[in-house]
Amino acid sequence: MNPTTTVFDAKRMIGRRFSDPLVQEDVLLWPFKVICGENDKPMIVVTHKGEEKRFAAEEISSMVLTKMKEIAEAFLGSTVKNAVITVPAYFNDSQRRATRNAGVISGLNDLRILVEPMAAAIAYGFDKMFSSSGEKKVLIFDLGGGTFDVSLLTMVKSIFKVKSTAGNTHLGGEDFDNRMLNHFVQEFKRKHKKDISNNPRAMSRLKTECEKAKRNRF
Repeated sequence: MNPTTTVFDAKRMIGRRFSDPLVQEDVLLWPFKVICGENDKPMIVVTHKGEEKRFAAEEISSMVLTKMKEIAEAFLGSTVKNAVITVPAYFNDSQRRATRNAGVISGLNDLRILVEPMAAAIAYGFDKMFSSSGEKKVLIFDLGGGTFDVSLLTMVKSIFKVKSTAGNTHLGGEDFDNRMLNHFVQEFKRKHKKDISNNPRAMSRLKTECEKAKRNRF
């Protein structure tokens, strides 16, 4: 309903500079406004009740973590102070530091930064599958909303070690959505002689339909 103040994809900006070519590509696709802040930091601009506010990517991420903390506390019936936060395996030091800062802002004690392929292996139960059968090597493919990681792990008695990792921090479901979005914008323009790319609400609705189509397909 209000795409210019609906913020998403903050993870794609976290720890990056505004001048980063990848950020510049995404700026053209986001319906909300992103400007260059101090020290070339991307800042998300939204207007709420007539007041303009600016947020760094880690501030947006901290809001997500705060909400997750509240959900966990409601489920557990107790206060949550500590957390293990996951990041794409191919995040650089700047991106990891910014993610840690998001945890600090949200009031969490960040015990550890865990790479997402490792988290996926633990969630899948590999530590229990191979706990008593000697050393195993497992290749983990982790395709998320915005990143793609491949990691080679060795497991011995429930102990994981990352031997090698590679990936692309700018390849994921969001990119599939954008490819579909661009295709249908061009199709609409061809059939109806109208360009809807400058209409944020129309683009937002179309993107939602692209996401639904992708989920139904995969």
